[in-house]
Amino acid sequence: MKAIIHMDLDTFFVSCERLIDSKLIGKPVLIGGTSDRGVVASCSYEARKFGIHSAMPMRMARQLCPEAIVLRGNSGVYSKFSDMVTDIIKESVPLYEKTSVDEFYADLTGMDKFYGCYSFAKELRQKIIKETHLPISFGLSINKTVSKIATGEAKPNNEIQVIEGTERPFLAPLSVKKIPMIGDKTYRTLCNLGVKRIQTLQETPLEVMEKVFGKNGIVMWKKANGIDNSPVVQYHERKSISTERTFDRDTIDVIKLQGLMTAMAENLIFQLRRGNKLTSCVTVKIRYSDFQTYTLQKRIPYSASDHMIIPAVQELFKQLYNRRLLVRLIGVRFSHLVEGGHQINLFESTEVINLYQAMDKIRERYGDRSIMRASGMEAKSISRWNPFNGEPPPLLPNRRR
Repeated sequence: MKAIIHMDLDTFFVSCERLIDSKLIGKPVLIGGTSDRGVVASCSYEARKFGIHSAMPMRMARQLCPEAIVLRGNSGVYSKFSDMVTDIIKESVPLYEKTSVDEFYADLTGMDKFYGCYSFAKELRQKIIKETHLPISFGLSINKTVSKIATGEAKPNNEIQVIEGTERPFLAPLSVKKIPMIGDKTYRTLCNLGVKRIQTLQETPLEVMEKVFGKNGIVMWKKANGIDNSPVVQYHERKSISTERTFDRDTIDVIKLQGLMTAMAENLIFQLRRGNKLTSCVTVKIRYSDFQTYTLQKRIPYSASDHMIIPAVQELFKQLYNRRLLVRLIGVRFSHLVEGGHQINLFESTEVINLYQAMDKIRERYGDRSIMRASGMEAKSISRWNPFNGEPPPLLPNRRR
């Protein structure tokens, strides 16, 4: 019998911030972009009572809850906590999949012969809570879909097991929106067909679903009936890291743009060194006010050194920048990542390496942007990663995404 567990850290970004500042406990907290163009990346349950949810425009969220505490979020902090949870799961289960910074699947099949899967899952959850002080929920069933839905029903900070053979009755009373692949557009279409509860979808002929939705209709029908054969995919190292900055107002200030580009590159390079990674491909991205987006990349020798990578970033930026147009967004991406530390060549001074090590120690202790180049001082606020810029968080050891 299959045994798949889905684990999800509750309001992860908010929970991390509350561990740092206990004054946030019990208060409505919003994490995300603070400008009018920003969106809510995460919100506390206290904020959700006002109708706020993830991906909502920050302007609207503030209108719904003016007293909410708004934080940009800190990528370094979230990555550290995520890495702690990942390490605990990695040491405890034979096969796991990390689908996001705060979400995991694990295949416990066969473990019931030696130890009850539900008892094991409960102990694993308690271990995570004890060692990280983060709230986490889980769902346990015979497949990924039912387990994920069960986790949603278990929240906040709880657990649910769906016994084999009870998948359909468990799912039946729930809204079809609980099915992971169903978004707002599909939900509206289903509502127009009179399908609002999973039970109705279970009873809908498969032929009708296929006729209306094509292949997706078949998948939806199977998920509604608790059928999902997708495997837990082995966790692998991530191959790129990136960051972007969308401006509150479009700009043509080239000095500001160059400074921001340097600051973003400098921060990502620090993430490389902290994760014991090297990059050999640098990409720069610019989006103009007319939403035309351009990217340019360059291959470099494998490196995690400022003096090797930042000049390449600036060179690419100069090639892309068009002074006749306002700039809406800029971004930097490092790809083709491999494990390894920086190798000193014959023409480099060890003083440079010692300088990087000293800078990194300061950042580890006081924050990612506690020390930076003067040219990037205007960019100090970008140290707090926007989880909704379409890119994953910075890299830490033994992680991927």
